[in-house]
Amino acid sequence: MHPLPLSAEMDFSQNSLFGYIEDLQELTIIERPVRRSLKTPEEIERLTVDEELNDIERAVYLLSSGQDIQGTSVIANLPFLMRQNPAETLRRVLPKVREVLHVAGVEMQLTAAASFLTILQEESVSIHTYSHSFLHIILQHVEHRDAGVSNAWLETLLSTIESLPKEILRHEILNPLVSKAQLSQTLQSRLVSCKILGRLANKFEAHVIKREILPLMKSLCQDVEYEVRSCMCHQLDTIAQGIGAELTKSVVLPELIELTRDESSSVRLAAFETLVNLLEIFDTDDRSQTILPLVKSFCEKSFKTDETILLSLSLHLGKLCHGLYGILTPDQHLRFLEFYKKLCTLGLQQENGHNDNQALPPNLEQEKRYATVRKNCAYNFPAMIVFVDPKNFHMELYSSFFCLCHDPEVPVRHTIAICFYEVSKLLSSGVYLIHKELIALLQDESLEVLDALVDHLPETLELLTTGGESSVQENKLLTVPDLIPALTAAEQRAASSLKWRTHEKILQKYGCLPQIISSDQIYYRFLHRMFAIMMTNNVLPVQKAASRTLCIFLRYNRKQEQRHEIIQKLVEQLGQGKSYWYRLRFLDTCEFIIELFSKSFFCKYFFLPALELTHDPVANVRMKLCYLLPKVKSTLKIPADKHLLQQLEMCIRKLLCQEKDKDVLAIVKRTVLELDRMEMSMDAFQKRFYEKDLLDQEKEREELLLLEMEQLEKEKQQNESRTSSDKMFEKKRKDSKTSTILQKSIPMSVAGSSSSVPSTSKETKKSKLVRSQSFSSQALHPKYGNLEKCTGKNPTAGYSTSVTGSGKSSLLSYTGTEFSLKSVPSSKSYGILNFFK
Repeated sequence: MHPLPLSAEMDFSQNSLFGYIEDLQELTIIERPVRRSLKTPEEIERLTVDEELNDIERAVYLLSSGQDIQGTSVIANLPFLMRQNPAETLRRVLPKVREVLHVAGVEMQLTAAASFLTILQEESVSIHTYSHSFLHIILQHVEHRDAGVSNAWLETLLSTIESLPKEILRHEILNPLVSKAQLSQTLQSRLVSCKILGRLANKFEAHVIKREILPLMKSLCQDVEYEVRSCMCHQLDTIAQGIGAELTKSVVLPELIELTRDESSSVRLAAFETLVNLLEIFDTDDRSQTILPLVKSFCEKSFKTDETILLSLSLHLGKLCHGLYGILTPDQHLRFLEFYKKLCTLGLQQENGHNDNQALPPNLEQEKRYATVRKNCAYNFPAMIVFVDPKNFHMELYSSFFCLCHDPEVPVRHTIAICFYEVSKLLSSGVYLIHKELIALLQDESLEVLDALVDHLPETLELLTTGGESSVQENKLLTVPDLIPALTAAEQRAASSLKWRTHEKILQKYGCLPQIISSDQIYYRFLHRMFAIMMTNNVLPVQKAASRTLCIFLRYNRKQEQRHEIIQKLVEQLGQGKSYWYRLRFLDTCEFIIELFSKSFFCKYFFLPALELTHDPVANVRMKLCYLLPKVKSTLKIPADKHLLQQLEMCIRKLLCQEKDKDVLAIVKRTVLELDRMEMSMDAFQKRFYEKDLLDQEKEREELLLLEMEQLEKEKQQNESRTSSDKMFEKKRKDSKTSTILQKSIPMSVAGSSSSVPSTSKETKKSKLVRSQSFSSQALHPKYGNLEKCTGKNPTAGYSTSVTGSGKSSLLSYTGTEFSLKSVPSSKSYGILNFFK
């Protein structure tokens, strides 16, 4: 590399220096407004309020002589004043608020609308008092010249209408509404009248609606301004629900049909959406004779003349198909399906290099519109599966599903990822058809898509591994090879991004993996990764999520050697780690161990390593341990764990005597009081702790079951190896015997009694092998997961595998040709057996 010349590194020419001076002048100009914004002594004195004034007096003073910002602060504090002293607030503060609002700016108006709504929701006063004091102020500002302020006051009014009695509604709102809805009034007044009318429709009896509300509705539907017609059209579905099916058919439906032919596209769209929402109200004849022809014409116009209809049509297509399902002929059914499939690929280049949907390449606006249409198709995909029947998914909709999952636009893939679980549920036994699409979405380059998919990932994976036409074990074998790399890649992609919440969610959801894949696969592909995240990641929620998931993996690990290795790493690298951060994470892990494992497990492996941290040189570690001590003590059972209780009391005494940090010492004293109030759990069941003891016994049984199953698997492997060696030896013996007979050519006869001893030993081995096979296979089967209620017996009594002289056992029973598993006593179904499905 050659060094740059001096002139290239820094230019000291006169022009360059003048440029630097101009930049400095610009900086001084930027700073000037900051200096000017400082308050003068006179302004500070004018903003100062006497501290001896109470809240009501201060509010009145600020509303009378204060500045706008102070008045806005008082109005924002109005709900608090109403809670504290409603009578004085209504008598002294509210009249001042009414005066100020006449000349108030936008910010104060918006604040007042929000405060009035809060007072209504908190029910600080009775509804009659509220209507008398606040309703008139709301009605005065509903038609404010600023659209944002008007909408804010209107939302407050609409919420108030829900709570007001009929008499007040009739006199204060409905009667003035007749004049407000006339053509002589302003456009804004008529728009407000439409929204109020829609909210009032379900507040009165049918005869009042028919006499007073429906004439206003007809008048507004025929207004000269298209904004009013469109706004009124959006309120027709709420009006229809209030007046019933008969009046809807005779009054509302004709207006809707007329509005679908309106000259304005926005009015036509509003009419179409209202028709879709009212499909359930209309009978079969109205749907087939009136609504279906309108829908068909909308579908035809959407491509030929008005593409803006496509957005609304694609959004409501699922609801529309569901509403028309019973009246469609097979030909019409096929047309709707083909229309949907066409929308799923709208705007995409086909394999032959051109787009079938339009002749010219789309511009930017068209591309955005087409992407929105495809997004709406993804939203409606579960409804379309119901429309075609899940049995026909592969033939009719799989190609569209594939296109949506591989769409070039992220919002489309994000929407289909949200719907993926619903699609999986609908497909049921055919869920295996979308396995590749799950892998594709897990490997998607967008973290938004991954985040949406992960929300229901445990349920989706469970459906994929337990559904389908093949058996559970076969399905696992088919699913695992490409599922595991996709899951690991998804986690690593989230880890390398800045979106730590997505990473945390993925780690939390991976806690379902013991239900999906084998213990060895988790150990070699996921467990060490969780440990690495705990050691290296800098985000605390991510570390905690990894710690909890690691504890779940440890909980369901089926090999004792691997479990001991994990526990040793946790104690040595975290509990005894050089960094105080590691030791804090060890205490988090101890908390998860207490939650997920039995008391005896924690006491055996983690109790003493946790107590050793009472001597930690870092105060934060000792402080966190003090917070954990009550949970640690709850794991002890008396009298079996009396020696551990003595260790705990000794550590607490040392902390009380030797602790020098005042914050830690204060927490230690509070913890001692809490520990003294705790009642110890006994070895025998107690009524006070019955549910907790029963749950702990269940966890302990499952842990013992893991040990038993591991031992049985070892016996099975040993028996298989012995059987294979015996077969090889027998074959060699027969071969050598045959060769000897042929050489001597002398007939030999073997007595039957000579093989009695070997046969007895073989029968013994065979019985052990069959026993282990029967135990493991039936323990894994979900049919044998229902266990009876616990009777308070020794928890290990149900795990004896010895066969008595009568051929009976507490766990295994001889049925003539093999041993079978009996129901083991328990408080409820084994969670561990569900894991082994």
